[in-house]
Amino acid sequence: VTRGRNIPRERLEVVREHYHHFGGVSPINAQNRALIDALRAELDASGIDVPIYFGNRNWHPLLEDTLRQMRDDGRRRALAFFTSAFSSYSGCRQYREDIFRAQEAVGADAPEVLKLRAFWNHPGFVQANADAVAAALASFPAERRAGVQVVFTAHSIPTAMAAGCRYEDQLAETARLVAEAVGVERTSIVYQSRSGAPHIPWTEPDVLDHLRELKAQGVDDVVVSPIGFVSDHMEVMFDLDVEAADLARELGLGFARAATAGTHP
Repeated sequence: VTRGRNIPRERLEVVREHYHHFGGVSPINAQNRALIDALRAELDASGIDVPIYFGNRNWHPLLEDTLRQMRDDGRRRALAFFTSAFSSYSGCRQYREDIFRAQEAVGADAPEVLKLRAFWNHPGFVQANADAVAAALASFPAERRAGVQVVFTAHSIPTAMAAGCRYEDQLAETARLVAEAVGVERTSIVYQSRSGAPHIPWTEPDVLDHLRELKAQGVDDVVVSPIGFVSDHMEVMFDLDVEAADLARELGLGFARAATAGTHP
């Protein structure tokens, strides 16, 4: 992830500490394999006999190795599902570039790969998030639920990147659709997990700053919904379940974190 990016050593030490909270390993590979198992069961139940392959940008199984295996298995054409619902360079175009480079490395007989559409407004994605928000709201006493602020959060990206894609627009529409499905009106959209040089502007407001602001406005209870993420990986588990939850307790805010769509039954 960090190779060749000149990330300061002190930043790497901070991130290393995050991983130590959760056994020293990212959960994302295990979660992707669980997703594959669930998809396999759905396809089998529908009588769809197609193979499923798994390829990563930064760790094994790497895309190049996966495409080479597909070629050796005689696969000529594939549909690519990116586990990122929204359009941005880091969440979409960069993966397209990775696939192209992997195809070049494999050679002329590499499989053709067609990307499935971004699913930020897909009814299944919206409903899974709505169910998760509803479950988080239900954790509050009935008499307090009307006053709960639902805070939708997504990974922050550089503002220069945001200006060249529909990331912010799509997040806003997903939040609107989820809020409408749940029937809530007290909502906001924030960002988290900012990284990079301090002088480079990234999308805001930050989730921690926003929690402080809500408390100052007299809000007593919040549900934080990570609609920008498909699974409960490190950015969700540390930045929300540790940092945001700790800050909420410090501020005296009632706090519930909605599950990500990928954990939906």
